[in-house]
Amino acid sequence: MTDSNKSATLTVHGETYELPVHSPTVGPDVIDIRKLYGQAGVFTYDPGFTSTASCDSTITYIDGEKGELLHRGYPIDQLAGKSHFLEVCYLLLYGELPAAKDLEEFETTITRHTMLHEQMQYFYRGFRRDAHPMAIMVGVVGAMSAFYHDSTDVSDPQQREIASHRLIAKMPTIAAWAYKYHIGQPFIYPRNDLDYASNFLRMCFAVPAEEYEVNPILSRAMDRIFTLHADHEQNASTSTVRLASSSGANPFACIAAGIACLWGPAHGGANQACLEMLAEIGSVDRIPEFIDRAKDKDDPFRLMGFGHRVYKNFDPRAKVMKQSADEVLDLLGIEDNPKLQVAKALEKQALEDPYFAEKKLFPNVDFYSGIILEAMGFPTSMFTPIFALSRTVGWVSQWKEMIADPQNKIGRPRQLYLGETARDYVDIENR
Repeated sequence: MTDSNKSATLTVHGETYELPVHSPTVGPDVIDIRKLYGQAGVFTYDPGFTSTASCDSTITYIDGEKGELLHRGYPIDQLAGKSHFLEVCYLLLYGELPAAKDLEEFETTITRHTMLHEQMQYFYRGFRRDAHPMAIMVGVVGAMSAFYHDSTDVSDPQQREIASHRLIAKMPTIAAWAYKYHIGQPFIYPRNDLDYASNFLRMCFAVPAEEYEVNPILSRAMDRIFTLHADHEQNASTSTVRLASSSGANPFACIAAGIACLWGPAHGGANQACLEMLAEIGSVDRIPEFIDRAKDKDDPFRLMGFGHRVYKNFDPRAKVMKQSADEVLDLLGIEDNPKLQVAKALEKQALEDPYFAEKKLFPNVDFYSGIILEAMGFPTSMFTPIFALSRTVGWVSQWKEMIADPQNKIGRPRQLYLGETARDYVDIENR
């Protein structure tokens, strides 16, 4: 809210303007420039929007200097350690941790929405057999609006609620079927007697020829991965969802836009890039060579999985992910996994190197998540779809918040135009 005792003074071409200042519950003050163009006839210039608040929100807060991530005020390490994914979904959607009865009803609702319309199978069969799972997910999620007409009216709160539940519930089925199609195996239907993470693992790895039982340690690790990726404030894909929804587009189209943005290697593909880097290093004895390369300004090589656009300290999610990696690899009897050994040694040597401490290049959540997913049996092509599955609740929560905001208006960024000034058309024979 605006602090009546605070304002900023801006002088433009000799004229002075008073700009309101808003004070958040936590974080830096924000200068309100909404009326600047109307008053002064100028825009601000901020490529990447790294110094611009595009909205106000009550969902997630990140303090990059402290290495802090809060969902509705709750630290991510507490949620990952004491809660589970669907409880975190409820928290993100509704603002408070649920009572036991509320959680039971929510879990039942989500579980009973996990089935896909049977005709949606034809969408999968329309893709080439070697199609990337993310390409399939973008298409299938966008196509949901052709099947679920009773939840596309964004002006109806009840339809928004139904769409939210459907997206959270059906995304594991959509992702698992994308995987099954990718490897040429039959689709496995969800089961109502399994929890969210166990259901996803079964749909990915079960086959009709034999029974499949989900290991609870793997299920818990999967649930943590979902939780750690549930929301992350106004990142690129979340901002894409908000921008798409500002036009009044249906929720399925908006989430499909978010998936498309997440597909970019600079956003959702970081854990895959980290795994590929560990494979390139190959053995512990080669780590010093690659650390030296990372410190060489003339060498394009970068240590993937270190540092973060927002966090200037430890990524709070990385500590939980490291614990899960140890548990999963120990369970599977592959604690001597070469990539894990390289990862642990690389982390230790990098943290002891003054260069990385000075640059505040600490391990992030992607550093260990790829190792866990590979150990579970997922190919690298499924890493980003799992990220999309996890982030859906964050996108949906941000979408719901934006739609209900009376200040909501269609997004329309400005530009610094550097092209030609007005000029007359020249006939082709005179060019």
